[in-house]
Amino acid sequence: MRYTVVFLDINMDKIDGIRTAEKIRKVSRDILIVFVTAYVNYSLEGYRLDAVRYLLKGNANFQSTVNECMDAIMDKLNYSVAKKEFEFKKGTKKISLERLLYIESNLHKLEFHIMEDDMMVYTTYGTLNTLEEELAENGFIRIHQSYLVNQKYIENVKRYKVVLTNGVELSIPKVRYTYVKEQFILYQGEV
Repeated sequence: MRYTVVFLDINMDKIDGIRTAEKIRKVSRDILIVFVTAYVNYSLEGYRLDAVRYLLKGNANFQSTVNECMDAIMDKLNYSVAKKEFEFKKGTKKISLERLLYIESNLHKLEFHIMEDDMMVYTTYGTLNTLEEELAENGFIRIHQSYLVNQKYIENVKRYKVVLTNGVELSIPKVRYTYVKEQFILYQGEV
């Protein structure tokens, strides 16, 4: 079995994370290693073993650190994360389309539901018609007149609704149900 990324705790029972990383490095320089630890004092060892990142347990900003870590891993794998700049009420913000769950249209306002440290909602004015064309190549699907959804976050399509991975349920009108179901099955096959 080939691994791409290995998360290692420095403090493990039988063999510590540093010794495990040394054994991994004897086999491969390509495997990406992330150390998860409560101790900062292992950073020199991490550099020697070419660790991608350190994740500090108990860090108040742990979720944002994990997000940064995943971005670093994606960079190392040459996996490009599509980002797009939007003009929100609170100002211009460049967002990762990977973290955009869905966009809801509500009385000429567009609400962007984005997974950051917590679920955030950013608002702008516009129409879904324009965004539907722009985001189609990034895996977004129009399931309803009011919803444009990132298929990556669709867990299931059933009984005239989509269920997202975070538990949110969005309705699908009967006329679009078959199309959305077929697109979901196609997308799952590609993934």
